Amino acid sequence: MQDPEEETKRRRREMPEEKDTKRPKSMTLATIPSLEDSLASTCLTRVALTPQQHENCAFALKFFKDKLRMPEQINREWDQLDAIYITQSEADKRCTVALNTLNFCKNRYDEYVAFDENRVVLKSCAAGAGDYINASFITTPSSSSCFIATQGPLSHTFEAFWEMVIQYRCSVIVMLTDLDDNKCGDYFQADDKDGISSREFGNICVATKWIRGVGEFGDGNSDSLVLRLLEVKKNNNKEQSSDSDSEEPSPPMSVLHIQYPQWPDHGVPEDTFAVRGILKRVMYQEALAIPDCGPIVVHCSAGVGRTGTYCTIHDTLQRILSGDTSALDLVKTITTFRSQRDGMVQKPEQYRFCYDAIIDELEELILDGSPLGS
Repeated sequence: MQDPEEETKRRRREMPEEKDTKRPKSMTLATIPSLEDSLASTCLTRVALTPQQHENCAFALKFFKDKLRMPEQINREWDQLDAIYITQSEADKRCTVALNTLNFCKNRYDEYVAFDENRVVLKSCAAGAGDYINASFITTPSSSSCFIATQGPLSHTFEAFWEMVIQYRCSVIVMLTDLDDNKCGDYFQADDKDGISSREFGNICVATKWIRGVGEFGDGNSDSLVLRLLEVKKNNNKEQSSDSDSEEPSPPMSVLHIQYPQWPDHGVPEDTFAVRGILKRVMYQEALAIPDCGPIVVHCSAGVGRTGTYCTIHDTLQRILSGDTSALDLVKTITTFRSQRDGMVQKPEQYRFCYDAIIDELEELILDGSPLGS
């Protein structure tokens, strides 16, 4: 009987590759209406795959389905990942800024903090505030997406959170938790039902332009997902920090806020519909090629379990579309993520959910995204 590991390597070698893999190509959209109109809709424009992308998806779908027929291999993969963690001595060396006495109170959980080498560095948003936020840049070498994985903001880090969004031009925020004082504070005026209010966080104003609830099947009859279009800007009439006195105020920026409040902490959803609904909207906005669009902000409570699961699904599907054969190795992807933020994908159920969501989305892409020119 052939060794499963050797079979995996053989299939990976056989996966068709794009001729140009320097920058992954996203799905092609048949028509692109205005950003605001398209994102406000409960249903997104149908995608069209290139023939090569269609072939890539078909190959990857078979690979992942075959993998799920070998549950013992999935268990072995998780055992590999479960052995990857940061010791206290390593944390002391790699997290010096996060563990500094001035910054320690900015961490929601002591064990999940940002590494020095890839932490998000802020320009001081207020005098004496410092440049630390519990947020990490998350990337893989061949992906065109960059994520910022962060914790659910604390009441005293709201302003720093929005400073990060403005500074790094983050046009999408994916929130994978409900509001709870012990899990995530209300940093965006969640009780605004009419979509007309604004709220100030120090020198930053956040205004809600509209709110939409989207059901699992895109019918708008339930609130599996809550979409908000926010306008974020710095106020000119507020006292600026000494570092930014000479800077011109930034123009208002539109931010799509996607909340999935029903994803349980340390667990997984009952199905993959809502997570794939988030994926479609985020990748849709990426496909619009908005100038100077920055990283995708993803957070839950600690910014590792549910956050790592979403980032794995998104990153893997995008790289499959580009023909990147290394996308088939979820252990390698999550290991890369954990080298950038400890604990990404926390539970074996979340690891299995990555497979389920990737398979479901590949099936839908193949069914709905007929190749261009066919």
